[in-house]
Amino acid sequence: MQPDALPNGAAEEKGAPKWVVTFGDLMSLLLCFFVLLLSFSEMDRQKYKMVAGSMAQAFGVQRKERVFESPRGAKMVALSFDQDMVPKFDKKEFIATQVMESLGEELKEALEGKLRGLEDQIEIEVKGNQTIIRLLGGATFDSGKARIKPRLIPILREIGKRLKGTDGDIIIAGHTDNVPVRGGPFESNLKLSIARAAEVAEYMIGNVKIPPDRISTMGFGEYRPTHTNETPEGREKNRRVEIILTAMPQPVKPIFDNSGS
Repeated sequence: MQPDALPNGAAEEKGAPKWVVTFGDLMSLLLCFFVLLLSFSEMDRQKYKMVAGSMAQAFGVQRKERVFESPRGAKMVALSFDQDMVPKFDKKEFIATQVMESLGEELKEALEGKLRGLEDQIEIEVKGNQTIIRLLGGATFDSGKARIKPRLIPILREIGKRLKGTDGDIIIAGHTDNVPVRGGPFESNLKLSIARAAEVAEYMIGNVKIPPDRISTMGFGEYRPTHTNETPEGREKNRRVEIILTAMPQPVKPIFDNSGS
């Protein structure tokens, strides 16, 4: 197509003039420049407080009528900006969580071929910076006794081998249901739970060779149930030993003076 001819004989090109492209580039650069200036600017805190206060009066919680329910919030906009209220990224906690999740998956794969009918009796849960291994019901001990069942020994050995290669502290906690103890060497469920936790700890120390200063034991008896004690299934879930790998700080080791007095 030939360009249109002007009256004086010159040809007129169709489309935008060439200078528009340069003008557009200049406007884009100016826009970027002003955006950078805005990003470098600082907020007027006094003005922010005034605006926030006005918004709080408009949208805050009413206090004229007396109510007896606990308020869900004092205000929607704070009168002062507090940097501590902004969640901070904790790199150490993030790494610890990733390590725990990896360990949990590794334990599930390692125990997959060793359970042999105990699949419903072993639970592995990763909770934040903790890995919790639950040995449920009669999988670990006979009723009223604190001696580990032989069929559980290979599983405990595999768990101990995996935990030995970690750096966290290990808490072994014993729990029971609310059925009273009748006969035997233990006078209460609390003493029974403590003895069971100690039995697992001694196995980890003596057979797996986990350093003793990494292991601590707890017994809670019937006082921390996870399920109802009104059904046989619930009581079986509550009779458990928990092996907890946690990233809690190492305790300060005592320094003894052997010089004598």
